[in-house]
Amino acid sequence: MPVPVPELGSFNYVAETKENLDWADLVTIDFSFYGTPEGNKKLAAELIRAVREDGFFYVKNFNIPQERVNRQFSLGKQFYELPLEEKLKYVPEGLDNGAFNGYVPAGRRVLDPVSGLRDRTEVYNIPKFDGYFTHNHPAIVQEHLGEIEEFARSLHSEVLDPLHVLLAIALELPEDYFTNIHRYERKSEDHFRFMKYSKYTPEENQKIGRLWGGGHTDLGSWTLLFRQPVAALQIKNHKTGEWKWVKPQDGTLTVNACDALSFLTGGYVKSTIHRVAAPPKDQEHVDRLGILYFSRPNNDVRLNTVAESPVLQREGYTQNDFEKSGNYVPTMEEWTFAKQKWQRTKNVVRGDTSHQTAQILPGYREKVYA
Repeated sequence: MPVPVPELGSFNYVAETKENLDWADLVTIDFSFYGTPEGNKKLAAELIRAVREDGFFYVKNFNIPQERVNRQFSLGKQFYELPLEEKLKYVPEGLDNGAFNGYVPAGRRVLDPVSGLRDRTEVYNIPKFDGYFTHNHPAIVQEHLGEIEEFARSLHSEVLDPLHVLLAIALELPEDYFTNIHRYERKSEDHFRFMKYSKYTPEENQKIGRLWGGGHTDLGSWTLLFRQPVAALQIKNHKTGEWKWVKPQDGTLTVNACDALSFLTGGYVKSTIHRVAAPPKDQEHVDRLGILYFSRPNNDVRLNTVAESPVLQREGYTQNDFEKSGNYVPTMEEWTFAKQKWQRTKNVVRGDTSHQTAQILPGYREKVYA
């Protein structure tokens, strides 16, 4: 007898780890204080400290009920239960050249050259609902596309717009400065993501150094990660260089600053270095499902340092890598597809420094984040 498909919202989260991990002490931005001059000033100060020291922070009281989050996890779970041949129908044309909307199968990276073990990370990206993208999805996604759109749009109004206002306040810019270059109705490469890390055996985890995904930065403005209790995310502190675990916190989003904001602020906002480790021993037996949203400036935004900010002028953050080198400063669209093409390079072997330090565009090389 076939197993009935669970109702949406009936997603079962695994128990949190009981191991005493070296957790990062991160700032929590409480949006219940948002909306008054005093509250916004307080939150702006907390935000700028977070993005300059840790890069990651939590957001709570962001006005999206947990039931709506649970339903997205349930949708993601059901998507990944589809047969591989069905998911492969949605691999984007041009994947090797930087296309990313749709299904990206596991196995594109070699994590251990001796055994040949490859990554087990699957991605399904759903683009913005701004009229610029075709939406063609498997039935489980297509049937709930209206709900997914509502959820994705709420992330803009309830989370991203406030973050952009707070960042503008912190940089002494007009409050609408960053919201104006992140307009939902204008074309950008934002996307909503279901992401699955399938487990390895304990023996396999040892062969890959207990590391599922190496140190990297994200290419956009902000990455939003919904709480799920399988501990795996680690971040590198900007000041100490230490790697620490990010603890799942009830009722929060985990947020990190990314490359585009670093370019726009001449490096004042630091793009967060992070990686995905094998879970602790008491969670090693389960897969890890993630629900994420990637925010990016509108495609036509040129990534020059914001000259109008008195803070950046006072602190001496007046040029980004492109400007310092005298090279052409790309638009967000040009930057997105250049870095995305590098990220999607097939059959890269972990430790290949020629790939790790490749030139993404003239004036910018990737770095090894050990």
